[in-house]
Amino acid sequence: MSTDRPLFREIKIGPKTAVNRIALNAMECNDADSHGDPTELTYERYKKAFRGGAGLILMEAISVVDESRGRMNQLIGTPENQPALTKMIETLRQENDKTILLIQLTHSGELSSTDFSRKVCVKPLPGFGGELLTEEEVEDIIDKFVTSAKVAYHAGADGVDVKLCHGYLGSQFCRPYNDRDWKYGGPFENRMRFAYEIYERIDKEINDPNFLVGSKISVWEGFPGGMGTAGPDSAVLDFEEMQKLVKGLEERGASYVIQSAGSPSITLALTQPDKNIPDYGYLHFTFQKVIKDALKPETVVIGSAYSIYRDGNNKFLAVEPEKCSFEFWADKHIREGVVDMVALGRQSLADSALPRKLEEGRTDEINWCSVCDNCVELLIRQMPVACCTYNKEYAKALSNARKLKGKLKAKHT
Repeated sequence: MSTDRPLFREIKIGPKTAVNRIALNAMECNDADSHGDPTELTYERYKKAFRGGAGLILMEAISVVDESRGRMNQLIGTPENQPALTKMIETLRQENDKTILLIQLTHSGELSSTDFSRKVCVKPLPGFGGELLTEEEVEDIIDKFVTSAKVAYHAGADGVDVKLCHGYLGSQFCRPYNDRDWKYGGPFENRMRFAYEIYERIDKEINDPNFLVGSKISVWEGFPGGMGTAGPDSAVLDFEEMQKLVKGLEERGASYVIQSAGSPSITLALTQPDKNIPDYGYLHFTFQKVIKDALKPETVVIGSAYSIYRDGNNKFLAVEPEKCSFEFWADKHIREGVVDMVALGRQSLADSALPRKLEEGRTDEINWCSVCDNCVELLIRQMPVACCTYNKEYAKALSNARKLKGKLKAKHT
């Protein structure tokens, strides 16, 4: 393994070692079967990703429940799904046994679709809402998160990501907007209780130091009362709570934190920066440093939103192209301690073999993400997801869907 470049230096994550500093972010692709088990489409995506040589792969969000989901064909992590998940992980290990595999755990909450599941909420958010959760129901959901962590553990995953980002249920508890007078709302300690109890229970019930636990965090959701704001009705950025949150996770065993931002159902361009809005991409760098500054050196911080930088061919203003590529920013940020690793989302759909191609000097063979966001549109339409630029079958399916159902009324997941 080359060590002369930051991207290709090994790094310890807890007791495990990633062979390089490139992670593939969780990308929901809506191609599970009716039971929430992986299909051949799921297998092929992850087999390609494992052959691609990333140091870490964060498997897409699997729902801890069947009854509240945001995706029609979402992977599910109940005990009934464990045999199928175990079989898939065994297959992936045969492709590459060096890549660290984490599984993201989620509950959709107010983002659940009423077309096929139950929409629930912590406190009704304008335009979303749902049935108001009781404290007893929250305790049951915490049980489900712990159960799904056990499923991941016994299926052979290296760890789990307790999802606290992108507007899903974990975010809904954490945000200042949750000023409801109950056990899980109001003061900071109450709003963090949901996440902290899950961590404490996983640590107690799995009790294996080799099993990694961490979270993906939306440092700023980009709307009043969202994560990273100064109060329940404020749009002012305030990172104090986010730093306190990640410190609390670290104290409860988090060996890594993945930085993100936004809620794709509300502020999509913040979560997945638009190629025409580079300032949102640059904002992520600040969010990464905010998290890094709050944590111990050994807690690995993984930065997101790097796909828009491509090979420097991005038409950004006021910067030299060779100083505005993925490689440039990734190496620079690792070298300067802004982050420890970098994660790719949309780029991982365009070419999950990027890590291996970069290391072998085959940059001219990389399929760079065009940041067209057609993959996002497939997800919005509840269709199986892949890169439309490099997979003509999916491009054709999207074209047919547009002809049949018309253009999207709004670009929100």
